[in-house]
Amino acid sequence: MDWTEFPSLSRGQLLEIKKAVDGSFKAFTREYGDHIDSFFNPLQDFLVFLERLMINSPWPVVLAVFGLFVFLLSRRISITISTVLALSAIGVFGLWEDTMRTVAMVTVCTMLAIVLGIPIGILMAKSNRVQSFVNPVLDLMQTMPSFVYLIPVVMIFGIGKVPGLIAVVIYAIPPMIRLTNLGIRLVDTDVLEAADAFGSNARQKLVNVQLPLALPTIMAGINQCIMMSLSMVVVASMIGVRGLGQEVLNAINNQYLTAGMLSGLSIVAIAIIFDRATQAYGKRLQRHAEVVHG
Repeated sequence: MDWTEFPSLSRGQLLEIKKAVDGSFKAFTREYGDHIDSFFNPLQDFLVFLERLMINSPWPVVLAVFGLFVFLLSRRISITISTVLALSAIGVFGLWEDTMRTVAMVTVCTMLAIVLGIPIGILMAKSNRVQSFVNPVLDLMQTMPSFVYLIPVVMIFGIGKVPGLIAVVIYAIPPMIRLTNLGIRLVDTDVLEAADAFGSNARQKLVNVQLPLALPTIMAGINQCIMMSLSMVVVASMIGVRGLGQEVLNAINNQYLTAGMLSGLSIVAIAIIFDRATQAYGKRLQRHAEVVHG
């Protein structure tokens, strides 16, 4: 077979299609961009508030809150002490404000991913049809290069916090959805039959049986969501998101080895803190579920 004879659109036809699609999207952004932007204003206000709260609060208070939060999740003194020491080292090297901005961004992105991802995961677990529709979308979100979906986001919102927030959530939300779906589907049918025998309706089974038993798997999804959010901070810095990612980007542009290494290690430290704390909490939930189930 001669592949040179493969039917294809001419260059002129492709150009016309591209112009039509680009023109339609530009017209859409001119018509509805301001309305979409105003819809996300409360989210931006909350992110700015959280950033200012973390940056303007005295650092001993922030360290104490972080330490307490990590201890409540992990219940391990070693992880708590490591958290305080890592954050103290970050402050010593002058990266405190950028770290707080990054933590605020990751916190808001994770909260948004949880609010959106858990209901979608529940719907997928309840309906094979919904799952067959959502799975290809999640595959697309996970495999498409992040630079590609930055283009429409920036065209709508411009440069700033909101486009970075949306880009990070698009990249980080798939594991939240998938693991919520998986956790609910893995609930033992015997337990569900026992709930039916006690007269539980669908809502009661979901709230009192399925979600509590699926919580360890859902926590694994939250863990992965946090890790993927942190991996996106450098990319988000390209569209105006301040924080450690911007420091890494500046170091790359100016060939500052030390600054880049310190910023990168700070991102790693934050990732390890969140990872260890959420993993420890997930294991505690798993042990509790096994005791209750047993």
